[in-house]
Amino acid sequence: MFGRRKNSGSAEDKADETREAEQVADELEGTDGAAGSGPRRSNLPPAPRPDGPWDISEVSLPGEGRVDLGGIFVPGVEGMELRVEVAGDAIVAATVVLRDSAVQLQAFAAPKKQGIWGEVREEIASGITQQGGVIDEVEGPLGWELRAQVPVQLPDGTNGVQLVRFIGVDGPRWFLRGVISGQGAVQPEAAGLLETIFRDTVVVRGDGPMAPRDPIVLKLPNDAQMVPEGVQQEDQESSKFSGGMGQLQRGPEITEIR
Repeated sequence: MFGRRKNSGSAEDKADETREAEQVADELEGTDGAAGSGPRRSNLPPAPRPDGPWDISEVSLPGEGRVDLGGIFVPGVEGMELRVEVAGDAIVAATVVLRDSAVQLQAFAAPKKQGIWGEVREEIASGITQQGGVIDEVEGPLGWELRAQVPVQLPDGTNGVQLVRFIGVDGPRWFLRGVISGQGAVQPEAAGLLETIFRDTVVVRGDGPMAPRDPIVLKLPNDAQMVPEGVQQEDQESSKFSGGMGQLQRGPEITEIR
């Protein structure tokens, strides 16, 4: 779907080629070091995305019906609340809260010719199982995903589990990951609207050099107001996020497992 670009000899191209060569070598070795030891779903070219998520080059009016966060355009849905996650001074993720469910959206740079969702799934699964969690890898509405039971400490101090769905799609030089929690993870069949939001998200990778897996940094819209979590404001009339979309809030960050 996307034509190959000629090698310009830039440092970014050389870094991509080196990483891709290492990935191919790892794939040939297999999981136990023997060539051809078994099929893997890692290091594959990005699959077609006929229903999204979209690259900025594929959408003529990305801001129509979406919130411009710089690195991604997030679809607006009646009744949703939009939160941002901050790492240091940078905004690296956005979370859409819709009734009793939520989806966290985070975009990363990726190699030119290979998707990273397969290997990211393996790493997430390994990290959760090492914590004592349970992972089920299934082919869902958005392709391969992880349905996880993650150990957590409950408010009363006892141990419990949280159900979470990790979804992901590889695009041209980017990767978009979604983390669905709440009722949308407990009953995946009830997460249709969250999945639609994920599909209709537009990613803006930019042309600058980025190492694979670097987060694509986001920004607040010009007229957005940061509202600390748990603080309610009486006057939301002047915000573009009022009238059913809520205001931007800083929410609890979901730790990334690599």
